[in-house]
Amino acid sequence: MTHGKDTTLETHTIAPTPIPEPVTPGRIPPPSKHQLALMIWLCVFPTLTALNLTLGDWLAGLSPVVRTFVLATVAVPIVIYGLMPRLHRIRARLLASHEATRRNRRQP
Repeated sequence: MTHGKDTTLETHTIAPTPIPEPVTPGRIPPPSKHQLALMIWLCVFPTLTALNLTLGDWLAGLSPVVRTFVLATVAVPIVIYGLMPRLHRIRARLLASHEATRRNRRQP
């Protein structure tokens, strides 16, 4: 007797990783999760380093939790609204340039 509890096991399927779409003229595909992880790291590491160097003396007297809260509160908007959009534009320009170069090489 199960006393009203459902004892069936749920099964979950794991979706395959999507294959990156080819770059077509005028359309840049979104970054893969690995590219996005690298882009985020390229923004977060220098931001946290600069904040630690700038605010280090002031933060030294704070507890680790408060120090982390202050750093995250300052760093997240810098990364999300300042650095990531710029990095996405740079990536788009690089991919568009690479695709244009590939197209020009194919033409006789």
